Amino acid sequence: MTDTAASAPVELSNCDREQIQFLGHVQPYGCLISVSGDWVVQHVSANIDDMLGLDPEAAIGARFLELFPREVVHHLRGRIQILGQDSGAARIYGVDLFEDGRFFDVSVHASGSSYLFEFEPKNQLAMRDEMSLVQPLIARVRRRREIPAMAREAARAMKALTGFDRVMVYQFQRDDSGSVIAEAASPGMTPFLGLRFPASDIPKQARDLYLRSPIRLIMDVDAAPQPILPALGPEGSPLDLSLSVTRAVSPIHLEYLRNMGVAASMSVSILREGRLWGLIACHHNTPHYIDYEKRSTVELFTQLFSYEIAAVETDAERQQTLQARMLHTGLVERMTDITAIGQNFEHIARAIGEVIPFDGIAIWINDRFHAIGSAPTREEFMGLLRHLHGVAAGRVHTTDRLMDRYPAADGFVERAAGMLSLPISRGPRDYIVLFRREQVQEVTWAGDPSKPVQPGPNGLRLTPRKSFEAWTETVRHQSAPWTDSEIAAAETIRITLLEVVLKFADDSIAERKRAQERQELLIAELNHRVRNILNLIRGLVSQSRSGVTSVGDYTRILDGRIDALARAHDQLTGSDWEAASLKELIETEVTAFVSAQRDRVRITGDDVLLAPEAFSTLALVVHELVTNAAKYGALKHDHGTVNITLTRLNDHGLRMDWRERGGAAVKAPEGRGFGTTVIERSIPFELGGEAELRFALTGTEASFSIPARFVSTAPERPVSAPDQSGASMPDEQSMQLSGRALIVEDNMIIAMDGADILAELGCEDVATASGVGEALRLIEAGHFDIALLDVNLGHETSVPVADALRARGVPFLLATGYGATDGIAEAYPEAVILKKPYTKRSVQAGFHALLRGVD
Repeated sequence: MTDTAASAPVELSNCDREQIQFLGHVQPYGCLISVSGDWVVQHVSANIDDMLGLDPEAAIGARFLELFPREVVHHLRGRIQILGQDSGAARIYGVDLFEDGRFFDVSVHASGSSYLFEFEPKNQLAMRDEMSLVQPLIARVRRRREIPAMAREAARAMKALTGFDRVMVYQFQRDDSGSVIAEAASPGMTPFLGLRFPASDIPKQARDLYLRSPIRLIMDVDAAPQPILPALGPEGSPLDLSLSVTRAVSPIHLEYLRNMGVAASMSVSILREGRLWGLIACHHNTPHYIDYEKRSTVELFTQLFSYEIAAVETDAERQQTLQARMLHTGLVERMTDITAIGQNFEHIARAIGEVIPFDGIAIWINDRFHAIGSAPTREEFMGLLRHLHGVAAGRVHTTDRLMDRYPAADGFVERAAGMLSLPISRGPRDYIVLFRREQVQEVTWAGDPSKPVQPGPNGLRLTPRKSFEAWTETVRHQSAPWTDSEIAAAETIRITLLEVVLKFADDSIAERKRAQERQELLIAELNHRVRNILNLIRGLVSQSRSGVTSVGDYTRILDGRIDALARAHDQLTGSDWEAASLKELIETEVTAFVSAQRDRVRITGDDVLLAPEAFSTLALVVHELVTNAAKYGALKHDHGTVNITLTRLNDHGLRMDWRERGGAAVKAPEGRGFGTTVIERSIPFELGGEAELRFALTGTEASFSIPARFVSTAPERPVSAPDQSGASMPDEQSMQLSGRALIVEDNMIIAMDGADILAELGCEDVATASGVGEALRLIEAGHFDIALLDVNLGHETSVPVADALRARGVPFLLATGYGATDGIAEAYPEAVILKKPYTKRSVQAGFHALLRGVD
């Protein structure tokens, strides 16, 4: 290194000072046009000639209306009208800009007094509904209630949705470094799971941009960026590209990605309460483009994933805060005067320890010192006390590296490396202080986090490290961190103890009121956070809150109603969205909620088929009747029964009568909840039929009339065998699978669910293929013990795969969503046919029958 280089400030902060929103270029997968408030073109990207067929020089200074057809401009201006302040970008997909068959995805956003239009060519306008994938994918995440497991599901879902080679869920730490908490990667890639990345890898200004622009695609790290013309605007400043979707990439970041061996990347922000919780980071070994419409789907999935994380974390915080509030009554009752705090210190310490884990605790009150566990001595604490007097009073103070704030802690760091202090007096005088021991930690970084201080091709700026191999650092002199929920609980405890101290002072009444107000503020904030999450759910969700007295009841009711609609949808899907059986609907609902009592629900009368537009309505009504009978009515009692009578009317409509008998005496509810409203009003309002609900003393009764246009005669139903093989269904533990399994399924969600089922049943490894070619390559490459094949793979069938497996003696199940299976059974008599939608139990039963036959 030369003397000049040695004296230059080549520091980590060089990255932080780079103005990445003013790079003056866009990535070449799109182009940009900026217009003023009066719709005169001010800036264009140099590639509008290649992409739009417009001359850049002629376009600058022209009116926007001169460049595009009038109808297109009118449409774009209308979309701008809906833009509000800080509302992000308006998105328009598949616009025929020049009315010549060339389609583009368009993003429009405000930048100062200008509007920025970005255009990406639309390669195909095939019918697709990628937004429909979001709900089933997020449902898989929702089934996990711990953050690491949720993150694993999210990484799997994002990889399947986008096709990137590697997808990581990256969580920021308190020091702005980040840890990879989940990863889904293609075979042969070096895992990054568990590695820590330093804060300098994502500089502050990049983190700030992730808050404003939550998704960022880099299609090709080697693609030449396109300059924006002119480079400076009328006021002499470059164009602000903070919210631009095609914004070019910092040369430092491009070098960083090349050093990682990454050719394309995408990052999506995970936000919680306005702060950057983490990122979903995607890497690809070759250039990889995700069109704007699919990126919007990815953004929606990540937003919902963020809400799920917030729900789990908020629930944990709520539980801890509620525990802290429960201490209030017990502590206040024990305190007869201010000296009672010291006298009851051991009880207080145990009570606090049930809410906030610690290794030692000390109290300083009325110039007296008490300590329990791993804590400083009185002499050591006296110095620390002067430090506490200097920090902000009236709030909890925490640190997990006390030596950094109070260097004299070096003398007792092994006993007390971290501290949480609770001021319990009006001024800086009395404290309860919690301590945690030193926790020597091995941190595994993705390469040396210090980065070699060497000038590189970017001049006298930091050159990104070239190695990302695991680099382990031993971290000393720090404790386990204090979590946000622990700090919130500590604040609640502080308020409680402060009330005890102040109630014996001259102004105790006024001070207690302020303490109570602070406590109520905490509760109000907690309720506000919960409501923010619940308010995201649409009409059915908000109505389901009516009459609910607890979060648990609300969750069960809401889940039940959504599940009822899902089961109804499954039945309609199974009948190719044609009319579906009412009896099957009732039986499915009864089995789902009261399977042990299903023989006490009797259905008489001929079955009918309900039109799809009536099916979901009846599904909700039947769900409410069944759940009410199970919770309050006949099915709650051992001898209660429900009789359902189906009668065709003279006008070919349907009358359905519901009669409960044998339960407790019934009385009408004082108010009408949402469930009662569904029963009484859904059929009249949505179908034009009739509904009557009666709360007779002998049991709940209801009568419904369904108009003839929604009803048709059902074919005779065959008597079902006990299970698909003719054998009894095995219980959960009677039969487990093992070995390596293959799933061939063209639906991504079904394939992921099937893989989970086989793994839960004992398979050590499950491979999935979406088509015949991929499946045959997997079979050639390795041995499989069992297989599950979807018969119809969209544009092809799995027959060649079945033949290859049969030639190798591999037993397989054939799954189908079609009713007729005679042809399949004839072609493969040794196989077992599995009807979709299948469950863990039906898959287990299928393999039970199949492998029993093989044995």
